[in-house]
Amino acid sequence: MKRCCEGVGLPCLFKGVGMAGPRPPRFLLVFDFDETIINENSDESIVRAAPGQVLPDHIRQTFREGFYNEYMQRVLAYMGDQGVKMGAFKSVYESIPLTPGMPDLFQFISKHHELFEVILISDANMFGIECALKAAGFYSLFRKVFSNPSSFDKRGYLTLGPYHSHKCLDCPANMCKRKILTEYLAERAQEELEFQRVFYVGDGANDFCPAAALTAMDVAFPRKGFPMHRMAQEMETKQPGAFQATVVPWESAAEVAHYLQELLKKC
Repeated sequence: MKRCCEGVGLPCLFKGVGMAGPRPPRFLLVFDFDETIINENSDESIVRAAPGQVLPDHIRQTFREGFYNEYMQRVLAYMGDQGVKMGAFKSVYESIPLTPGMPDLFQFISKHHELFEVILISDANMFGIECALKAAGFYSLFRKVFSNPSSFDKRGYLTLGPYHSHKCLDCPANMCKRKILTEYLAERAQEELEFQRVFYVGDGANDFCPAAALTAMDVAFPRKGFPMHRMAQEMETKQPGAFQATVVPWESAAEVAHYLQELLKKC
């Protein structure tokens, strides 16, 4: 991924006649949702709206690795059959807590909103993400949210679909986050906005795929001890230097805010 400002610490300049000096650096900040922004897996959380707050064995046993989206379609159909309506889902999504330090990070981004373009790429669903972020008061921070389409049908059932199809062998059948991120960067480049650096904040195995495509200018923020972190460590052990981005693990998202704050001092 070619970017402007390839020299460390160099300001990004307007190209055009009559422009008077440098503009602030522009960074792309990419977030995962489940267990990154929120401190739970939202797909598991909504089971709290099911009768008895449990799923029957005949539903749970249909799960297949790599086809979680299809599994959740069956879970939601079951919950619809049990009479679970929009209000119950909304109540659960709105009650899920943010991860430690995430409000601090979001407030920092909001304070420096002219420097950061913020997007979210998640294998959850659009309805749940919108509910959670609006309840927390941070939905407006995101220029774009990429997630699986969801809506309520005529029966009042919450329905779910796959985001897209792809050819990546390392990602779930319904979503490759690397494909989404690569296409987004290409789209913004066509609009004459190339980012100085990309920052990726995530936790899961499906966050490792896009993070592994980052350049040496970029920073991956894996949640400490979660699959994305372990996979980055394993790659560094097996193929030193293959994971190009700087890796900054975090337990509190306030650590991410502190890192970004220190970086801005150098720009």
